[in-house]
Amino acid sequence: MSTFFRVTKRDKATRARCGLLKTSHGDIETPVFMPVGTAATVKAMPHELLEQLDPSIILSNAYHLYLRPGQEVISAHGGLHQFMSWGRPVLTDSGGYQVFSHRALRKISEDGVDFRSHLDGSSHFFSPEKAIQLQQVLGSDIMMVLDDCTPYPVTEKEAKDSMLRSMRWAKRCEQVHQSGEQALFGIVQGSVFLKLREESLEHLSGMNFQGIALGGLSVGEPRLLMYEIVEHLSDLMREDKPRYVMGVGMPQDLFFCVKQGMDMFDCVLPTRNARNGTLFTSLGPIKIKNARHRFDQKPLDPHCTCFVCRRYTRSYLRHLYVSGEVVAGILNTYHNLHFYLDLMHKIRQSIALNSLTEFEEKFNEQYAELTDI
Repeated sequence: MSTFFRVTKRDKATRARCGLLKTSHGDIETPVFMPVGTAATVKAMPHELLEQLDPSIILSNAYHLYLRPGQEVISAHGGLHQFMSWGRPVLTDSGGYQVFSHRALRKISEDGVDFRSHLDGSSHFFSPEKAIQLQQVLGSDIMMVLDDCTPYPVTEKEAKDSMLRSMRWAKRCEQVHQSGEQALFGIVQGSVFLKLREESLEHLSGMNFQGIALGGLSVGEPRLLMYEIVEHLSDLMREDKPRYVMGVGMPQDLFFCVKQGMDMFDCVLPTRNARNGTLFTSLGPIKIKNARHRFDQKPLDPHCTCFVCRRYTRSYLRHLYVSGEVVAGILNTYHNLHFYLDLMHKIRQSIALNSLTEFEEKFNEQYAELTDI
């Protein structure tokens, strides 16, 4: 296995740590935020612009790529990196969340999940083995096991049944995984029940995974419950493997999870919000369509160094958005990704300087989470 992880620095005041994850397509400094490129592209981001932002890894989704363009097309190119002309690391989610989010279109059994395509209604079947074999064809640097993503709310019995099924599937994924260039991560399930989460983590710790992810979060549960789960499990997770919190999140969530020793994050918030006209700034989110920005000649964020903030006014960005111009999505997405990637860069720097708490306090002094200034 060429992919491995080591801790390079620890913050003295918290559990936060910096690390280095090595892959055949490049090194990844952690903590890291992974832009979501579901269908082999980060929406509204040509690779040339994405490379300017310098993400060390992006995320794609095996479920979506399986349905379109199909594994045969990607295999003919020699794998996902060649297909999308992307030379940096890629993590592929197995598609468990996407399959299970279309609850009316799927049927779960011990063997796997039968589902109908959300694109054309055609019938398909994913087993744990098939999910891994598909990702091996894609050639991603990090693969995820197929899991039964537990919804919220759910009863404890339902959560336990779902979690135990995920653990049996995880074992089958481990058995079919071929060591080599691709790492495989297990996924902790158990909904909001701490004992079930502990049991799930114990199951996974007995298997040969290169990293551990916390799944089934950001599915509607209260934020404080998510925080409780992350904090509780951080004490129980192995120190020598990367820890990935799936689907997180808002800037405050990133700070919290990093302080608990978590290493990897992904979320559609910066890209989806950009397309919906919500832009992240150091002073808080802005809804660029609001009339208050019609005559505003200030930059989007006076403290941001991205080319959008250096060149364009809020008034112009509002005009592009309300006019439905395609370039609005490009500029908005570029800025939001810059905000997230720059925030993670500063978090890594503050950990190295043992000043994470001070940096968070300074950030929170000016960041108004729910206010459009």
